[in-house]
Order: sequence, then C-alpha cells, then structure tokens
Amino acid sequence: MNETVDQLLAGPPLGASEGELVDWISRLEQIKCAAEAVQAEAAVRLEEATRVRQAEAGVSARKLGEGVASQVALARRVSPAKGAKLLGLAKILLAEMPHTFALMKAGLFSQWQATILARETACLSLEDRRVIDHRLCALSPDGEPPAVVAMGLRQLENAAKKLAITLDQESVVARAANAEKDRRVSVRPAPDTMTWLGALLPVQDGVAVFAALDQAAKAAQAAGDERSRGQVMADTLVDRVTGRATVENGARPRIEVKVVMTADALANDSNQPAMVEGYGPVPAAWAREALADAAVFVRRLFTDPAGQLVAMESRSRKAPDGLAEFITTRDGGICRTNGCDAPIRNVDHVERHADGGPTSAENLQGLCERCNQAKEALGWRTRPGPDGSIVTITPTGHTYTSPPPDTWRPDPPRLSRAEFVLRDVLLDHRPAA
Repeated sequence: MNETVDQLLAGPPLGASEGELVDWISRLEQIKCAAEAVQAEAAVRLEEATRVRQAEAGVSARKLGEGVASQVALARRVSPAKGAKLLGLAKILLAEMPHTFALMKAGLFSQWQATILARETACLSLEDRRVIDHRLCALSPDGEPPAVVAMGLRQLENAAKKLAITLDQESVVARAANAEKDRRVSVRPAPDTMTWLGALLPVQDGVAVFAALDQAAKAAQAAGDERSRGQVMADTLVDRVTGRATVENGARPRIEVKVVMTADALANDSNQPAMVEGYGPVPAAWAREALADAAVFVRRLFTDPAGQLVAMESRSRKAPDGLAEFITTRDGGICRTNGCDAPIRNVDHVERHADGGPTSAENLQGLCERCNQAKEALGWRTRPGPDGSIVTITPTGHTYTSPPPDTWRPDPPRLSRAEFVLRDVLLDHRPAA
C-alpha cells in the first residue's frame, strides 16, 4: 500500500476486498506506532526547551522541568499521572534503549510493548539495560526485524525477565523485596452501581487472602449454601473487612460512606442522581434505598432555595473547612484538570494574585496534588471561565477549558396541568414516520 497518511485516515474505499482491508488495518497500526515514537521524541525536546527557559528565569535546579509532564498529559488527553509515565518512558527510550525506539519509529513496536521492556529492565544498570535492548530489539545484519516483534505481551515480558535475571539476579531480587512498599488498595466504578475493589499485595499475602476466601466458599457450598462460589467469596470479603457479621455488645463498627444528593431527591420528589464519594453518580432511587438501611447523618450544604452556601467567601487565603468540603462536593471529588481522574487532595485558587486571589466558591477548584504543583510552575495561568468552567493556559500559550461540573444542575420546572394535556395532545398527533 502506497497511500498517503491522509488517504489512510479517510478510510478504505467502498468495495475493498478482505485482503485490502487487512492491509489497511496493518498500515494504520504501523502509523500509530511510529506516531507514538515521534510523540516521545517531541516530549523529550519539550522538556529540554522548558528546562533551558526555566534556568534562564532563575528557577532552582530542583524545580527545572516542572510542569512538562502536565503539558504532555493535556496535549495527549490523558491524566497527569499518565503524562508523567509517558515522559519518563520517552526519556528512557531516547537515552537508553535506542533499538527499541527504532522499532517504534519503524512502526513495528507499540508504546505498550516498549513500556514492558522499560519496566522489566528498570532495576538494571544502564549497561545491562542496553544489552537487553540490543539482544531483543536490534535488527539482524540483513535488516530483518527481531523475534520480539511477533511475541505476545506475556512472551515479551518473560523474555525480558529471563535476560534481566541472567545479567543481574541480585538487582531483580532486591527490586522484588523493595516492591512491598507499593502495596495498596484501590477502588474504581463498575457498571450498574457496582465497584471493582483491588489490592496490590506481596505474592504470599495475595495468595493467602484468595485461598482463605476460596476455603470459605467451599465450606459454604458444602453446607448447602445456594450462592455461587464468587458470591460467597465476595460476601465473605466484605463481612471480614467491615466486621458487619461481627456484633459485639449490640454495636457494629462505624463505616462511613459519603452520599450527596439534593433535598428533593432525598425526599422522593426528584430523581436527580446522587453522588457516592469515591464512586460517582448513582440513581436517586438506589441511594434512597441504601440510606434507608443505614444509620444516616444528614447535613445540609445549602441554606436556601437559591442554593447559596454559608460562608461562600472567606477573608482567609486558605479555604475554610466548610467551603473546602463544598468545593470537593461540587467538583464531584475528581480533579478539575482535563483528563485527570485523580481524587481531589487540594482546594486552591483558580485566579491567583499577589494576595492569592479571592477565596470564594467561584475562584476555587479541587485539584490532585500533582496538578496543583504543576500549575504553580513558571508560566502557568488559570482563570475562571463562563458558567463555572476553568481555563488553563500553559507556558506555550495552549489553552484548555475544563467544563463546569454538572452535579447540581437544577431539575427542569414541572409542567402545569395544562402543559401536560398539551404535551399528550401533541404526542398523539405526531406525523407518521
């Protein structure tokens, strides 16, 4: 296929054969891999130019390069955490893994394949990493691509691990021991008001937890429990972690889950979605049912029908606790930066002045720590936009607008009796399709 990029992006012509369609898919995959390589190269050059500009402006050596990862994230429409990983990978590829980078630029290796190699060689010295880069990714003397091009992801990972262990077993063992400090638990939304609860644990602990739950499931099924194995394991996990199956002196442990909803939705007069902190929107009916079965403490954030908050403004440069909680709730608990799904950790000013800017609801935003630090870097500006949006201007002059949170849009006004009748008449007399 000798089509230009524009022709390829326009799509295959009508009537293309099956073979031609496969060629089209293959060629586009090559272009995508090559584009990721060029993006990596551009990211490294952006950081170099930024460091020079910041050094000339007198920025301390420790802060040189600050904000570059966030610019990469905004340009690539990913989270700042992902942007930092992409920038880190780009620097490694260009400086330490030239053969892997060459395969990407030739369209033969994807960004994710390169990430696997970089990850599995992270504990090695520069010399050993380059040995693996050459052995796995260098072209043959006659220009033939290496075998890794045809490997599956698991095969590629295993090949890199084996070479890493062969070259420096001690570093691999030390890395495994050091990885225990990264153990953590995470939660993310799943469809139908469900969640995915995950835990990154040392292998012995993870296997032990699973074995204990599996044993509980087998015992329950042996006793005639009609629940499926998966259901018993999930219920046992919740029972043992929350202690809901253990009652001492008639009192259960206090587990707090924050549910935010309008007064109308709580009173069953509206079906505006509720927000569960750490999860997201849920149907109002589901929230009312969940609250009916729980010990509920209700606290109003709004004081009158206009929706005005007590202490909407503060003379302090730091948002008081009540106002900060309101901002976190208003923004849905998620960082306001485009593409960033991290939880809010800081409440900061949108428009900053010498005195920090007005501490008001209109001039505050919820941010994760990474985004808050990035926007403190030289050349970054933010300002309130229309309708509650926030406009971010990066040091290169690029502008990104984060839309206003829509959590608290008022319900549409109810139809009068006459309007209901008129609507029914219009629906009954719609022209046939």
